[in-house]
Amino acid sequence: QPQLVESGGGLVQAGGSLRLSCAASGFTLGYYAIAWFRQAPGKEREGVSCISSGGSSTNYADSVKGRFTISRDNAKNMVYLQMSSLKAEDTAVYYCAARSIARCGQQIAAAAYDVWGRGTQVTVSS
Repeated sequence: QPQLVESGGGLVQAGGSLRLSCAASGFTLGYYAIAWFRQAPGKEREGVSCISSGGSSTNYADSVKGRFTISRDNAKNMVYLQMSSLKAEDTAVYYCAARSIARCGQQIAAAAYDVWGRGTQVTVSS
């Protein structure tokens, strides 16, 4: 059974950093594009970043460009999201998701992703 598990969330002050991790089991992560999404209370789920199966291509939402970095280690079946210069508006539950296509789409759309983790809470205090 394919499964994704996020970790690394927590409470951090504005301007601080966190690194989220996404661990895959039950499937070979290296064949999949992986994205991070987030959902704040009362808001729709937002695509944050995506990385292609081999890691050569990435894209980011405008709201996080220059502050977040996505990376992956296929040998370890892991994907990461390094978040820096965090703002209060980054507060959300963060999810990783796998897409059974090697490339990221131009849009980071939730409907395109097949396997989802349960999320990890990130809270940024101002």
